[in-house]
Amino acid sequence: MSSAVLTAGGELAGSILDMLAEATTDAPGITRVAYGSGERFAHDLVRKEAEKLGAVARVDAAGNLYLTLKGSRQDLPAIVIGSHLDSVAHGGNFDGAAGVVAGLAVMAELAGQNILLPRDLIVLATRAEEAVWFPLSYPGSQAALGLLEPQALEARRSDSGRTLAEHMREEGFDPDAVRLGVPGIDAGTIAAFVEVHIEQGPRLVTAGAPVGIVTGIAGGFRYVDAKCFGAYAHSGAEPRFARHDSVLGFADLAAALEAEWDAIESDGHEATITFGRVQSDPTQHGGSRVLGELGFTLDVRSAEAGVLDRIEARLKAILAEVGAKRGVTFETGPRFTWEPATMSPALTARLDRAATELQMRAPHVPSGAGHDAATFAGAGIPTAMLFVRNENGSHNPLEAMDIADLDQAIRLLLCFVSDFDTDQP
Repeated sequence: MSSAVLTAGGELAGSILDMLAEATTDAPGITRVAYGSGERFAHDLVRKEAEKLGAVARVDAAGNLYLTLKGSRQDLPAIVIGSHLDSVAHGGNFDGAAGVVAGLAVMAELAGQNILLPRDLIVLATRAEEAVWFPLSYPGSQAALGLLEPQALEARRSDSGRTLAEHMREEGFDPDAVRLGVPGIDAGTIAAFVEVHIEQGPRLVTAGAPVGIVTGIAGGFRYVDAKCFGAYAHSGAEPRFARHDSVLGFADLAAALEAEWDAIESDGHEATITFGRVQSDPTQHGGSRVLGELGFTLDVRSAEAGVLDRIEARLKAILAEVGAKRGVTFETGPRFTWEPATMSPALTARLDRAATELQMRAPHVPSGAGHDAATFAGAGIPTAMLFVRNENGSHNPLEAMDIADLDQAIRLLLCFVSDFDTDQP
C-alpha cells in the first residue's frame, strides 16, 4: 500500500477490501461465485458497513443491493454509484469490488464532513456481472432495470449446471418477479449512474495517471464454439494439392482478420480481435497427420457499432475465401453479442471539471471490457465511468491497484456529487 495520506473514506475502502480478500481467498487468487457464498459474503459485508454510515438498505427480486443515503429533497432523482461484487474463479480482489467500496467511501466522507446532498445517493451492488458464471451480459443490472429477458433465467451456471432462476431462489430472491420484469429501481428516478472500476489494460499505467475518465464501453460479438473442418491425412503421403488442412485454413483466417484490424486502425478506429482458445482433438491429432478438424473461439470488440458491422461483414467474406482456397469449411456456432455504450458527455464534462478543481490528472480512456454501466447507458440513463490505475490486468490474482489511486477516484467522486446541483452547465 502507498504511503500517501488517505481520506477517511479511502481508509474505509482499504479496510473493506482487505476483509473481502481474507474471507474469499481461493488460492492462487480469490473467488466470489455469482449467487454463491463469496458473493453473498461480499453483499452482507458492504450492507453492514453502509448501515453504520446511516444508509438504508434494500434488496430487489434479483438480489441487487441498494444502499441509500437520504438527501434533503425526495422529489429529485438520485445519484447512483455502482458496480459488482462477484469475481472470476481465482481472480483478483479489486475487479468490481473497488467500485462498490468507492461508493461507500464517498458516503463516509459525506457523513464525516456533515454534508447533506440535495438528492439521495445510492450505492448499488449488482449481481452476476462476470459472464464466466452465466453466459449472459450483465444479468444483475438488467434485472435491476426490469430488462432481463425471461429466457435468461434458464441460463445454467458453469460450475453447477443449475439455472439462474434456481440459484436466485436458493439465495432467497424472487425469479418469478424478475421474469415478469419487475424493476428494482425506476430508470426515471436516476439522475446519473457512475461506475468506478479498475482499468483492465495498461493505458493509465503507461500514462502515469491514477484515474481515467471513460468515454465509452466496447460492444462486441463472440463465437464460443467455432470449428474449421478439413480432412485428416498422412503428413508424408498426402500431397499439397490434395490437402484439406484445417490448421492452414485457420491460419489464413487469423491472418486475414489481423489485416482487417490493421486497416481499421489505419482508418483511425479502435477494435480488438482475439482467438481466445484454439484446440484440436487429442484422440485424433498427431505429429504425422494433417489435421482434419480444429476448434476455436473468436471475440471481437469495439466501442463503435459501425466497426463491429464492418468486421462481421469482412469475417463472412474471409470464411468463404479461405474455404475455397484451402478446401475447408467453417461452422461458427452460437453467437453471443453485447451492445457498445457511450458515456454521457455532460457527466464526462462534470468529471473533467472536478478533476481540474482537484488539480488531478484524469485522461480520457476507452473501455474494451464490458461493465454494468453499459446497461444503464443503454437504458437512456446518463452514465459515467472512472477507471483506477491497475497493473497486471484483471481476472487474475496479480491485480495490483494501489489504495492511494482508488482514494483519488474517491476524491473525484466526492467533488462530483457535491457539485452536482450547482449552476454548472
